[in-house]
Amino acid sequence: MKFILFVSCMFLTASLYSQNTVKIVSPDGVLELEVNCLNGKLMYSIHYGEKLILDNSPLGLVTNEGDFTSDLTFVKVSRNKIDQSYTQDRIKKSSVTYKANTLTYTVKNGDGKEISVHFQVSDNDIAFRYELPKWGDTRATVIKEEITGFKFPASTTAFVSPMMTPMTGFARTAPSYESGYSVDAPIEKTTAKFGYVFPALFQTQENAWVLISETGVGSNYNGSHLSSFKDGIYTVEYPQMEQNNGFGDTGAQIGLPGYTPWRTITVGETLMPIVETTVAFDVVEPLYEASQPYQYGKGTWSWIVWQDNSMNYEDQVKYIDLAAAMDFEYILIDAWWDERIGYDRMEDLIKYANSKNVDVFLWYNSNGTANDAFQTPLNKMNTSFARKKEMKWLQEVGVKGLKVDFFGGDKQETMRLYEDILVEANDYGLMVIFHGATLPRGWERMYPNFVGSEAVLASEMLVFVQDTREKEAFYATLHPFIRNAVGSMEFGGVLLNKFLNKGNQRGQERLTTDIFQLATGVLFQNPVQMFGLTPNNLTDVPEFELDFLRKLPTTWDETIFIDGYPGKYTVIARRSGEHWYIAGVNAEESVKTLTINLEMLKGKKVSLYNDDQNKQPKLDTIEIGKDGSYSVSIQPKGGFVITNH
Repeated sequence: MKFILFVSCMFLTASLYSQNTVKIVSPDGVLELEVNCLNGKLMYSIHYGEKLILDNSPLGLVTNEGDFTSDLTFVKVSRNKIDQSYTQDRIKKSSVTYKANTLTYTVKNGDGKEISVHFQVSDNDIAFRYELPKWGDTRATVIKEEITGFKFPASTTAFVSPMMTPMTGFARTAPSYESGYSVDAPIEKTTAKFGYVFPALFQTQENAWVLISETGVGSNYNGSHLSSFKDGIYTVEYPQMEQNNGFGDTGAQIGLPGYTPWRTITVGETLMPIVETTVAFDVVEPLYEASQPYQYGKGTWSWIVWQDNSMNYEDQVKYIDLAAAMDFEYILIDAWWDERIGYDRMEDLIKYANSKNVDVFLWYNSNGTANDAFQTPLNKMNTSFARKKEMKWLQEVGVKGLKVDFFGGDKQETMRLYEDILVEANDYGLMVIFHGATLPRGWERMYPNFVGSEAVLASEMLVFVQDTREKEAFYATLHPFIRNAVGSMEFGGVLLNKFLNKGNQRGQERLTTDIFQLATGVLFQNPVQMFGLTPNNLTDVPEFELDFLRKLPTTWDETIFIDGYPGKYTVIARRSGEHWYIAGVNAEESVKTLTINLEMLKGKKVSLYNDDQNKQPKLDTIEIGKDGSYSVSIQPKGGFVITNH
């Protein structure tokens, strides 16, 4: 009798598992996701071919109207397909075709309230979100917690950047996504106190690569991040209460029916799908139309090297003249312009810039309440009344864009501020760059006047911190695989001074080569690039370097992974129209010699920008083999660029 009962229980368990377990595969049949609801809990797992990517990992939400993490019962499942094409400027690829199979898996909790998880699986990407219906007369809810988890196989290693401690750092402006990275770290050792920012990169024991991030976050939700590794798993975490000076909830308030942002998982046997993914944009839609055609391009920026003392009329004229000499479209005039130049003289300065065919971006402090950042203009962007008054003036005097700095974290309160600035700026024909800011989450597609965020240990830290200068090449080999893989990155680079200060004779010595710097102009993707050139560069660097920068595009039609390993070296190809740029940098301590496949340039004569054995810049004309192969050597902390432009 005991044996019969045991067998009956086995059959019952198997039957329940079979009934509640659903699989969905990518269009090419390689990427497979399985969802099940068993013992009251919702779980998912992922395989790529025969490789286990994620084992049974939890799904669920806790809301103020009900708990959807346990005591769940399977209700239904529905399937569909997506086959769409779209064009998009300002990202790594201008024309995108997105094909995916979809699965909507619905469960109910012990109170009978339903919730669905909607999955979209394309050839190398999984995107999923929670979808909440109305529950009777309930039309609003607060999502307090999310238990979405990522259970990697043992021996997986992580490439992750820790979330900064809230309300620390300069003027209590953290977190601002400006930490270093742990590379190739065993996951059990990734235990940062406040977790890790998105995106996060992993390599499994079977040598599969996995990039985890999120997209589609606007005023509708908070930004989230990855927890530390605990009990064999990472989970999605909401902002710490201390962010935004302790004001605002850590969860999200949404109307019903409603949905969460997308969680995205990109998978590949190589790093190619990681570099080339467009999933952050595939699953979101534009929220409004551009009020006018926006022009992207390059700009000069005095603050990065000449710092606060350059914020005067005379020095800004020098940088306008530099932009004109370089055929750059813009100048960025940074903090303190309102006090040290003034609104009236700024109008004259803008007219002078326009007479040189240079347009203007102006810096603003986003702050009014979130932290102690004191640079002015202050209290101009934190309320609608102040914004509209300021933006009306900006439009009248011909300013083309804003750089808004010093945000307060990832709470929904702050995400609303980002969106409010973008929406109202578009009304006045203004582009927006965010600095001291969070990761952009699909914003290039959602907001037509968004032209980049920092959200990285950027060029200013090269000026301020010796350790960052020493690790510049190391970080540069990470960004195409992690931070810049999911969104535009306003790095503010291409620094050609030997010393990163106005005198350019001693002090903060640059430790990378000139050609390394040129290569980052290709590797780091952002539609408006404010470069760190100085007026003296017009005469103290080789003319061929300046000509390279004059011709360098800032928007791209195609991006292709060529070779690389995060933290060691990277080679990326980008195309703008008919012009290809293949750029690489080397973070290792010895010369790196690679044989790379350049199918797009086979049999053609092209320009090679490279470092000689003494790390001095040189320009050669070379011919790519008829089979597309070429052998290139990269100096330590050096780089190369091959182009047919």
